[in-house]
Amino acid sequence: METLPFLTVDDQPLSWQRAVKYLQTSGKLGQFVGEILRQYTIEQEIQTREDIDISPALTEQAIIDFRLKNQLTDPQQFQEWLKNNGTDYATFHNSVNLNFKIEKLKEVITQPKLPEYFIERKIYLDRVVVSRIIVNNRELAEELHAQIEEGASFEQLAREYSLAQDKIVNGMMGPISRGTMPDKLRAAIDVANPGDLVGPIEIEESYGLFRLEQFLSASLEDTQLKQALENELFEKWLAEKIQKLTVKLQVN
Repeated sequence: METLPFLTVDDQPLSWQRAVKYLQTSGKLGQFVGEILRQYTIEQEIQTREDIDISPALTEQAIIDFRLKNQLTDPQQFQEWLKNNGTDYATFHNSVNLNFKIEKLKEVITQPKLPEYFIERKIYLDRVVVSRIIVNNRELAEELHAQIEEGASFEQLAREYSLAQDKIVNGMMGPISRGTMPDKLRAAIDVANPGDLVGPIEIEESYGLFRLEQFLSASLEDTQLKQALENELFEKWLAEKIQKLTVKLQVN
């Protein structure tokens, strides 16, 4: 049986072996194989589950919406678009349907784990807005603290004394993740209220005064955050499934 070429370039056949060699040379073979394994794993999971059911009407409506949005209502224009994008209607239809199935699979996989995962990640998802004045000795930091307590402008002192680049914006930082803050600073901020002055706190051989401006608590009510966590969980699940596969690459 004659083996068909993997690609034809300027009427010259390009074999699978040669294509793999090019991918190896460019260092992209792993990425190529990884994407194949990803699609294979998703396809196998969808085929073996009974809780991934997509209404045909949903797919049809999505295609209609796509054509309306992209001004492809004319059948001839739509056929030209399909051709220009290297596909046909059946393939495009299957792709739209598969995307819905993947989203349903993602929901089924992640929903039971999402609350616990959110709690695990919450320290990094919570954010705070703080202003700071960074100086190189404790005595100056304590003096500035006293001046602020007596009514001096935090913003003016930040512009005048702070060594941090954010002095040009009155020392304003943020929003920054709670999880990325030094432990001593996070502990102090966690018990502060907006407007409270915290410090001096020694951080990397410098001393900082910090004013809590706003605390931004993460919540699963945030649609974008919820979607991001679902994507993270799904990718973790997918990576674990792929890691368990036995893969052999046969070039010859």
